[in-house]
Amino acid sequence: MLSSIRTFFNTHLSRPGDRTPEAAEDAVRRAAAALLLEMTHMEDSSGTIERETVVALVRECFGMTYSQAEALLGCAEAERKGSTEVFQFTSLINEHYQQDDKIRLVAALWRVANADERLGQHEEDLTRRISELLNIPQSAFIQAKLQAEEAQANGG
Repeated sequence: MLSSIRTFFNTHLSRPGDRTPEAAEDAVRRAAAALLLEMTHMEDSSGTIERETVVALVRECFGMTYSQAEALLGCAEAERKGSTEVFQFTSLINEHYQQDDKIRLVAALWRVANADERLGQHEEDLTRRISELLNIPQSAFIQAKLQAEEAQANGG
């Protein structure tokens, strides 16, 4: 309990430069996971397939076990619900991710959006907004979309 409280204070109440490297890494992972989870809430469907895709992506990208991924997603979901805008997540990602990492995140967003085999307008709008906030070039945005569509057509 004390550890989770300390992590909360290190992550939310300290200045970015004062965070421990571990707290900063955890915060960035939660920010990326929160963006992926936001995608699961864009359409009226239950989002089960999208949620499973998010779990798989978090495990793959961060090298986590299923239980570690679920714990991260639980924290990320709480932060997502408490936020009013994706900017708080994208600004943290901009501070810590290189351009290639940000492009991979946008590709992951496309994979979540396409997980149910239908791309909704809200999903596309969210991906575009996040891409713009992450300063992703339009060509990389389109390439990531095409790769996600191709992966979906090939079964994964």
